[in-house]
Amino acid sequence: MIDIHCHILPGIDDGAQTVEDSIEMARAAIDEGITTIIATPHHNSHYQNYGSTILDKVVQLNDVLNHQQVDLTILPGQEPRITGELLSQFETGEIHTLTGGRKYMHIELPSNHVPSYSKSIVFELQLKGITPIIVHPERNQKLIEEPDLLYELVRDGALTQVTASSIIGNFGKNIQKFSQQLIESNLTHFIASDAHNTTNRAFHLRTAFEEVERKFGISVRYNLQENAEYIVRGESVLISPPEPVKRKRFLGLF
Repeated sequence: MIDIHCHILPGIDDGAQTVEDSIEMARAAIDEGITTIIATPHHNSHYQNYGSTILDKVVQLNDVLNHQQVDLTILPGQEPRITGELLSQFETGEIHTLTGGRKYMHIELPSNHVPSYSKSIVFELQLKGITPIIVHPERNQKLIEEPDLLYELVRDGALTQVTASSIIGNFGKNIQKFSQQLIESNLTHFIASDAHNTTNRAFHLRTAFEEVERKFGISVRYNLQENAEYIVRGESVLISPPEPVKRKRFLGLF
């Protein structure tokens, strides 16, 4: 498996704090069946992790893992918080694409709202040949309350990534149910760990994919797994036409 969202680089955000932590996470990833991780440190007002710094850290960690005979490949990525300056930050190299391939980019929304300029950012990135991937939309309170906002972003070309822990209920039943509805409505295209450590924010990727297979079938599981492979290869991912989340009584909100 390939994990496209993980905080395994040591000492640069709220993920692994030491090289030893990174090695422990790497070994846990291998136990999950993960062979490749895209390292995606935060880049926001709290953590300033520029593209060049991330590239250097990835090289260093791969060297350490090779020396420790840990058979895991780390690729460069980033988890930038969406701002009105995101496009100019990309042009200056502050914002980094996944794997450095200039085809896909993670975007993190605030936890409780969707900025008014989000559609514009999605559009402008696509003009530059970059497909934005909105990470963990299932944990955004505004999207939970108004899922049509996410439908519109996906309809307009954005992709999304749901967190494994959300699917298995570690963030609560409401987020778990919303995650399932996103899969059911073709409003998500990847499952990733968003792992920060091996304790309270661990990988859970294998369990999440098993749950997806149980609930939605093996073809849905394989499509979600293969999409991560397509990112690494710089190819187009598998996309089914998105549908609005059904306006049935959902989480007591509709």
